[in-house]
Amino acid sequence: MIFQDNVLKEYLKNVYFITGTPCGGKTTVSRILAKKHNFVVYDIDEQFPIHQKISDSKFQPSMNRKFKNADEFFGRSVDEYSKWLIDNTREQLDFVLLDLIRLSQNQIVLCDCHLTVEEANRLTDTSRVAFLIKNPMNLVEDYCNRKDHQDFSKFINSSTNVENAKLTCNITLRNINTEKYNKIKSSHYFWIERNEYSTVEDTVYKVEQHFQW
Repeated sequence: MIFQDNVLKEYLKNVYFITGTPCGGKTTVSRILAKKHNFVVYDIDEQFPIHQKISDSKFQPSMNRKFKNADEFFGRSVDEYSKWLIDNTREQLDFVLLDLIRLSQNQIVLCDCHLTVEEANRLTDTSRVAFLIKNPMNLVEDYCNRKDHQDFSKFINSSTNVENAKLTCNITLRNINTEKYNKIKSSHYFWIERNEYSTVEDTVYKVEQHFQW
């Protein structure tokens, strides 16, 4: 079933999307705002294992692909790895939308996610989106240093050639996110770029002002 954009926007009117590129601060900011304003956080990365269990390999092949170990996972070409990541996000989106419609009927939901500008145009209004972005270079070390990504850190460090695995992952993430990063910065959407001078408090304040909370 394909829903028209106006239908989706109506049913998602209580959802605020805190989205952007990896390591932009989405998870930190969404949780601080949710706690402060008594909102619900919906983190699509946390939901992935749940969606994977109810997915079907016929319709969601990427979500159901299995890998023997880190060497097989990171041993793919950059093009193969990129396509798999993009397909995973696309396949999960149906599950995410149905969850958000159900959760947000009588309450505000903050969705911590990875929308593109095109997806944001389809799903919501500019007043309900904040893009938090970071230059997509050398993202792997940022991932590995985060407390909530220690499983990823252990996995990539279990590779036979850790440096090659990190290089492949960095190039893949850069390739996927560079165009997205540039489109966000040239779009009509509200965005904040994380850099060495950024503070969590300042970012939270700016997002709060944008959402008029």
